[in-house]
Amino acid sequence: MVIVDNPAPKWPNRTIHYRSKYMRNLPAFIFCAVALGLFIETASADEGGLMDAMKKQAEPLLVAMGLLGTPYKMGGTDPQKGVDCSGLVRYVYKQSADIDLPHSAKAISQSGAPVKKDELQPGDLVFFHTLKKHFSHVGIYAGDGKFVHASSRQGKEVMVSSIDTHYWAKHFDGARRLQLGPQIK
Repeated sequence: MVIVDNPAPKWPNRTIHYRSKYMRNLPAFIFCAVALGLFIETASADEGGLMDAMKKQAEPLLVAMGLLGTPYKMGGTDPQKGVDCSGLVRYVYKQSADIDLPHSAKAISQSGAPVKKDELQPGDLVFFHTLKKHFSHVGIYAGDGKFVHASSRQGKEVMVSSIDTHYWAKHFDGARRLQLGPQIK
């Protein structure tokens, strides 16, 4: 009789956890991708630069959604190593629109034009007071009350959260819109 003491490896559980952790953002990602696709497709070709303007407006959000699950790292600016909230926003806008932003939420809050909460569009920057400091957290508005941000708490990763949850609604500081090309009216 041969007894084999070979317990199942522990890594499959980690793999399942890893996948499920990122899958929780999949519905938000799919919603945003479909909404942006419909938004872009509704512009007709005969409206001149409107299609180009809409694509420019959507590009930062598409880049941000591609970074879901990227680890949080205080001071981080490289998605390969981890990003913090302002590092995420800085990276996204550099890659998608060649816009250089500062690496602090407070400094970024001086960029662009103010936007009222009820006038938010995908790609707008949303700011919050965390750590008892105004404009200490920044994310990218995704539409439908959701925003993409690098969280130092929940999951410690780039994720999608609702701007209307008690915590985020209570800590909302304002929003800004960066000029990415011709304005969409």
